[in-house]
Amino acid sequence: MHQSNWKIGLPLALITAFMWGLLPIALKGLLDTISATTATWYRFVGAALLAGGYYGWSRRLNLRQLFGSALLPFTLLAVGGLLTNYLTYATGLNYITAGASQIVIQLAPLMLLVSSVLWLGENFSPRQWLGVIMVAAGLPLFFNQRLPQLLSGAGGDYLLGLGFIVVAAIGWAVYGYNQKKILRHAASQNLLVLIYITGTLCFLPMADPLSVSRLNGLGWALLVFLTANTLIAYGAFSKALANWEASRVSATLALVPLITLALAALIGALWPGYIEVEPLNWISWLGAAAVACGSLLAAVGKGQRRHSDQGTSD
Repeated sequence: MHQSNWKIGLPLALITAFMWGLLPIALKGLLDTISATTATWYRFVGAALLAGGYYGWSRRLNLRQLFGSALLPFTLLAVGGLLTNYLTYATGLNYITAGASQIVIQLAPLMLLVSSVLWLGENFSPRQWLGVIMVAAGLPLFFNQRLPQLLSGAGGDYLLGLGFIVVAAIGWAVYGYNQKKILRHAASQNLLVLIYITGTLCFLPMADPLSVSRLNGLGWALLVFLTANTLIAYGAFSKALANWEASRVSATLALVPLITLALAALIGALWPGYIEVEPLNWISWLGAAAVACGSLLAAVGKGQRRHSDQGTSD
């Protein structure tokens, strides 16, 4: 069990939140030129080369640990969960806006909390149940302008995109929970490098690497940023979990959808042709705030109870 240190964990969690807030905006700008699978493959290639090379050169890499009998089931679930998250999230962005994707993906930290509660023997407090209710109420409020279209069946593609993002949220929660188990026995960089290498190999048959020849200068800049985002965001997330309680990290990540919505609105105003911006009225913003606050409340609703902190920080 590590010592909780918010002075390290909080900045790392904020870095993760900001990078994930920017991610769908950058990724959305690429999907008109290259496929979601190709963009995802290049992200894994860059991350595998840079992270694998750095940790290998500094002799801080020990992938063998992850294949021991005690860790192998958690390793397989963590790798499969994050690969599923990457692919389905990028695919979902083909059909919905960046802002909408971040509202729905906010289910991921909530699912991570629920899994910790279920398998660590904790119970939801009344405040945490209130948080879950706020998330459930906030989602239809956010999509209030699209609900008639979705309920009538006319928004098939948009509904398909939402489905992909829900699957991505489930994959991320599977990854986050099993990574927490792995961090008891192995360093975070071992799992991340293994995921990058596995993603490179798994997505190659589905990718079209030569299609990047169609990218302009902005497209290449976005692709480089997405590769850096992969390294920085997940590296910071892993270190945040290693230094801070999972509930506190999840609470900080509640800022992600608000960051994306604010940046998308700003970019849409300054650069209307870049990406489609989710239509937002005051009810939509109220729903977004309810989702973010509900996720935060569910994560930290138990307050500072010592046994709860210990249960999520092993």
